Amino acid sequence: MPDIATLAVFCAATLALLLVPGPAVLFIVTRSVSQGRSAGLVSVLGVHAGSLVHVAAAALGVSALLAASATAFTVVKYAGVAYLVWLGLRKLLPRDEETGAGAAAEPHSRRRMFWEGFVVNVLNPKTAIFFLAFLPQFTDRHAGPIGPQILLLGSLWIALGLLSDGAYALASSALAGRIRRSARARRRLDVGTGVVYLGLAAVLTGEKA
Repeated sequence: MPDIATLAVFCAATLALLLVPGPAVLFIVTRSVSQGRSAGLVSVLGVHAGSLVHVAAAALGVSALLAASATAFTVVKYAGVAYLVWLGLRKLLPRDEETGAGAAAEPHSRRRMFWEGFVVNVLNPKTAIFFLAFLPQFTDRHAGPIGPQILLLGSLWIALGLLSDGAYALASSALAGRIRRSARARRRLDVGTGVVYLGLAAVLTGEKA
């Protein structure tokens, strides 16, 4: 296993990277602003459940396939783009205001939020390649098998990510609390959220392996 000094450096580097808002943070903040604290925190859990998949893939070497195969990278990338476009269009298209029946559907809604965060992160090939490139930098082939070291480092990344992204979710939902009380403001937030999702799709489209 990596020594304590290596783990400390890894944690410092991870926090520095996590505090810089990226697509996952933007997704979480957008969800928190438009739907509240609970939605933001559920999205955080979904995103980092997706991170578990990437960490496991990096440990098993599956992520190397995405790095080496342009076709595999493109397929995963455009699956992610299509999903983000679908999320964006759902927000942009007008719909009836939710009634009291929406409260009964809340558990399903939260489940859906979790899976949306999960899918958005899993279908981002850049995240897979990032873990493959970043985590091995802190491993030591003399300290034992590389796979378990990557799993340990990935677990630390996810733990720190839950704290960092959770803080973003709490802060953004608190700032947007008053806005959500207005139906007109909620509609504007929906439109803004849709634009953000479409923007993330456009950014992902422009990225290359």
